[in-house]
Amino acid sequence: MDIMCKDLAMHRVVVLALENVYPFELGIPARVFGAARGPAGEQLYEVVTCSLDGGPVTTSADFAVVVEHGIEALETADTLVVLPFAWEPVEKNAIGLPADLPADVFATLRPGTRVVSICTAAVLLAAAGLLDGRSATTHWEEAEHCQRLFPRVDWDADVLFVDDGDVLTSAGVAAGIDLCLHIVRRDHGSAAANRAARHCVVPPWRDGGQAQYIERPVPSPSTAATAATQAWALQRLDRPLPLAELARHARMSVRTLSRRFRQEVGMTPGDWLIHQRVELARHLLETSDLPIDQIARRTGLGTSASLRRHLHAAIGISPLAYRRTFRATEAVDQTPKH
Repeated sequence: MDIMCKDLAMHRVVVLALENVYPFELGIPARVFGAARGPAGEQLYEVVTCSLDGGPVTTSADFAVVVEHGIEALETADTLVVLPFAWEPVEKNAIGLPADLPADVFATLRPGTRVVSICTAAVLLAAAGLLDGRSATTHWEEAEHCQRLFPRVDWDADVLFVDDGDVLTSAGVAAGIDLCLHIVRRDHGSAAANRAARHCVVPPWRDGGQAQYIERPVPSPSTAATAATQAWALQRLDRPLPLAELARHARMSVRTLSRRFRQEVGMTPGDWLIHQRVELARHLLETSDLPIDQIARRTGLGTSASLRRHLHAAIGISPLAYRRTFRATEAVDQTPKH
């Protein structure tokens, strides 16, 4: 199949799979981007998987995969996703890169190509100098090693993913799903991302700043006691929800409710409420023309100043700027992508 003859209006995601690729991460881009559909059900992305030579690729498991395309596919990428592979440090301050990996593997990318790494594939971007002077993340277990290898990169081991504009990196394993959904959301809005998430049966949104690893036991169903109160609160975000009222609904003391929230969602009830209110505000900014002060009231944030403060703390921009971003995205979506 000649990938150069595909519909050029569709955003092409090229996935680079190297020897000893991890099978789980291999499936993430095709699954998430393949599930992304527009309002009329139209496909939003074309996903092409390639290897260095266009031949079969070994995996970290006991099987290989057949890949149809070679490294020339990188020249056609609108977005390049680099997958992690099983590697062992050859010494304390080195990394075992694939022997057949060209030093200029990314040289054929067109200007403006978005580059994405999942998990430890960030080392390939770092080795190529693509992360110099940038913020990035990787699997928390490898962050210290990466910091030694690539000190010019601002490694953050405490987040799920980092969006640095045209270069994005994710933490380990399933965080690649969060990053791919974030890209769909950035490209096409929350409705498209939510549809893709529902199709893949995964949570539609985990903030990139969420901790990679929380050292706590997973609560069993019998101890996950705040779920009903969370659902109840989500239907009442437009009104004050003091901690005492949440505790009454959960039939717990305030102290017990706070402890259970920390165990089950990794944050206090107050922080969880703010997070949910900001997410609702983002949804309304993306999908409605409601005035900012009305959105602030509907989300329980009170005033436009409060909304502006909390949104800036969460994602670093104002409500108007956020809304303009998605209006611009809608306009771009009407034009061909090359």
